[in-house]
Amino acid sequence: MSLSERQNQILNWVQQVDYLSIETLVERFDVSSQTIRKDVNHLAELHLIRRQHGGITLMSTAENLPFDNRQYLNGNAKQKIANTLVAQIPDGASLVLGVGTTVEYVAKALANHKDLQVFTNNLTVAGILCAYPNIQVRVAGGKMRHSHRDLVGVETIEFLREFYFDFGIIGCGGLDEEMGVLDFDPEEAAISRVIIEQSRHNVLVCDQHKWGRKAMARVQPFSYINQFFTDSVSAEQAALLARHNVDLNLID
Repeated sequence: MSLSERQNQILNWVQQVDYLSIETLVERFDVSSQTIRKDVNHLAELHLIRRQHGGITLMSTAENLPFDNRQYLNGNAKQKIANTLVAQIPDGASLVLGVGTTVEYVAKALANHKDLQVFTNNLTVAGILCAYPNIQVRVAGGKMRHSHRDLVGVETIEFLREFYFDFGIIGCGGLDEEMGVLDFDPEEAAISRVIIEQSRHNVLVCDQHKWGRKAMARVQPFSYINQFFTDSVSAEQAALLARHNVDLNLID
């Protein structure tokens, strides 16, 4: 079941603030309260938001949306981000793909590459790459997070520390102008930090709606990121990234 453009906007907005009233949503989208309530009911049925008297609340800052629910968000932008990135990945490279649905779009976009070595703790990525016999895949061990379909923990970190990758590709839970790259779970953030440490070239992939999301676990400042692939940034955000020497790549 897909989301409408307005429902996507509502979902992205509520993840950046503590609370949105029905009245605020009616005013913002210039539609009837009945229409907004239908949107809210749809999002609540999918367990994407929490209803509260007179409005809706964001998800916990300590918990990302489950994998099945995150697939609804901003799919077109994620696909374009992935296509733009993989066009710059040469055949024969070694990659480590972290967690996140945008990273999974990257895996799908690698179909025509040859002689890649891909390392991952992301079980969905591993499943996607099963269909590509031209790509060698190694999957980390660790503790499974069932709702996110990935592996985390000490075993995962120890596995990743055994290698030095050409490209480390990570997603994120949120972006903060002062703190940099954030995630929801400390174990998830620890995996992304190790990927950054063990890669020659670090790549961040996410859509514009991650700015301001209230994820609580710090990954690294922007200065640790070499390239950032996204769909849109403000002039202020672009200037911030430039100060940290991040190569910004915007999709067409």
